Amino acid sequence: MSDMYQWADYYDLTQRGVEGDVDFYREMAKNAGSKVLDLACGTGRISIPVAQDGVDVTGIDLSSEMLERAKAKAEESGVADKLKLLQGDMRNFSLDETFSLIMIPFRSFLHLMHIHEQMKALTAIRKHLAPGGKFVMNVFVPKISHFAEESEKMSLRGTYRLENGDELAMWDYTRYDHFQQWSEVTRIYERTNPAGLVTERLKGRFTLRYIFPAELHHLLRLNGLKVVERYGNFARAPFDASSTELIIVAQAV
Repeated sequence: MSDMYQWADYYDLTQRGVEGDVDFYREMAKNAGSKVLDLACGTGRISIPVAQDGVDVTGIDLSSEMLERAKAKAEESGVADKLKLLQGDMRNFSLDETFSLIMIPFRSFLHLMHIHEQMKALTAIRKHLAPGGKFVMNVFVPKISHFAEESEKMSLRGTYRLENGDELAMWDYTRYDHFQQWSEVTRIYERTNPAGLVTERLKGRFTLRYIFPAELHHLLRLNGLKVVERYGNFARAPFDASSTELIIVAQAV
């Protein structure tokens, strides 16, 4: 697990997801009509809005810090009774129940660094799908030109204003290992006060294994899942060569 997930407050401030993803997953959950499982739920960015719609949600995440933040947010939002939070691993979770919808939002499947880990996760997901249930996830589409532009460079991802007037800057230094399909990211949070003095500097690392669309289709099929819907953005545009995001909806074969 990445050490960057220790800083749950900064994660909430800087990680806003992909445009339209919250509404998309809320709609999927409402249409499912029963229990939902949110894998790598983090601080509840998707789980809590789904619970606010009256849907029973179980959220699983590896990070105790993220789960503590999710629990506090669920209580503040008045949905603690609709959201069950568990510390666990999407590669080997085992629950005595099935779900009408299982979701992995915001590219979290990419934290699985090896094919055998991806296979284990998909096997567990298939096992926990209720009859007729759906599995939905999204990943970014690898672009070779983008890799060339960003490789081994420091990039400013954004600046964010805090309630006390401080400013938080988020920087990424990315290195690609194309043989293993790894994107190795060093992330730096730099906090400055209104006078412009740096008051905090945090460094964390995480690695993603990017995945190509055809590869993902094969992985799903090998684990008893077939793609029934595929989109290029959360407005449900068709997936094509210009798409930067891949959203898939799958069901058991």
